[in-house]
Amino acid sequence: MGFALSRVVFLLSAPMILSFFSSRGWESWDVEHRPLIPEGMPVLVDDDLCFEDGPAAPRPTAVANRWLRELPASGAPAPSSWENYARALKEWMEFLAEHGVGLFDSRERLKAGLSRYAEHRAAGPLKARFAATTWGQHMSILSLFYRWAINEGYATAEPFTYRSARALFAGTGREVKVNLAVRRTPKPHVTIKYLEPDFTEVFRKGLRGLSPDGSQDTGFHGRELTRNGAVGDHALATGMRLQEFTYLLPWEVPALPPEPTAVPIPFPVPAGITKGKKFRTTWTSYEALAGLHDYVELDRAATTDGSLWRPPRRWGEPLMVSEPDARGGLINGVRRPWESLTPAERRRLVAPEGGSCLLAVKNGGGPFTAWATVFERTSDRIRARFEPRFPHVWPHRCRLDHRTGRPGHRARRAALPAPRAGVRVRPRPRTGNLVHQQGRDRGLRRPR
Repeated sequence: MGFALSRVVFLLSAPMILSFFSSRGWESWDVEHRPLIPEGMPVLVDDDLCFEDGPAAPRPTAVANRWLRELPASGAPAPSSWENYARALKEWMEFLAEHGVGLFDSRERLKAGLSRYAEHRAAGPLKARFAATTWGQHMSILSLFYRWAINEGYATAEPFTYRSARALFAGTGREVKVNLAVRRTPKPHVTIKYLEPDFTEVFRKGLRGLSPDGSQDTGFHGRELTRNGAVGDHALATGMRLQEFTYLLPWEVPALPPEPTAVPIPFPVPAGITKGKKFRTTWTSYEALAGLHDYVELDRAATTDGSLWRPPRRWGEPLMVSEPDARGGLINGVRRPWESLTPAERRRLVAPEGGSCLLAVKNGGGPFTAWATVFERTSDRIRARFEPRFPHVWPHRCRLDHRTGRPGHRARRAALPAPRAGVRVRPRPRTGNLVHQQGRDRGLRRPR
């Protein structure tokens, strides 16, 4: 069964294969130039390994792959976003094919397919169900795809219906279109998952192998406890993302002030490891920063001293570092700034004295990146041995303060001068996208 448009013939297909592009060995592919496809770009392939059914007759997978290849220039520069977009589109295409609907079918057929898909993801088999937030993310991705396909002439219709609304952003309003396929979600203030102060202290002690009262946990014999405690304190104090504190380099840690201070200390976050590749400055406490310095100067130095570690071949060639300083170093003989290095490049760095250049290292001097496992096992141990109410802790949870949502915000606010007596302090207007689907109480106003 097929559907013909003016430029493309689309045939229904069986489940697809999701692969990721690598240009390694492209010289042997019988092509004149290196392919323009970005490294790590997802590629959708039908199970018969074909991308077209004849001259000028590409399959839907070929169109989907073109859209994916354009993502880096369309506001999605992160490889993790490419994979999320590809998986959302792949699952939608497979579901439509299973029910005899084409990816670029008529609007009536697409809307019927979307209705069935919504029921499947909301009340279908347990393994197929989506939370409201996940469903909303998938609908946003598919909406972007169909708008692109219509603009490029691949599609004549989309399955979504929109309504006009007015979004408030930093005190100003603008007209927006709201996708009616998105489910209702709880208000943000009831979904923040934070650690209460008492639980935060228990977690910090647990990372160091201590019981809640500060004594040694005799039933636990872990390794690299100084490293776990120092990096855990750093994550809690700065609110840095998992990728950010995982791929930080020791030379990027700010210098410690000469005297202890209660004033928050600026902590620059290099653009190469931030979300969206945008530099920013966060804040940390003196105690957390001192813990990092102690770990780097003592435990880390002992672990990496004389290490013969080299990155595995599948990661790429080793990047040998010499003459490092706070701004950069010689990498394979060429001076490079640290901020230009991506996470994949940072884990291939080899320090002058041996071992990995990442801030956190494991036994043997290699890079340590399994922080999600460390946090999970620590919270599981606390819950099993000391406090049954202790929540599951994952790295992103460290970004959420128990009052403001930002760990460093309270510290910065505490450092500001107190307001004069009799002066009323007006709260700052909320910034951020206030477009929600729940009507007037979520920042939406119907056009008048």
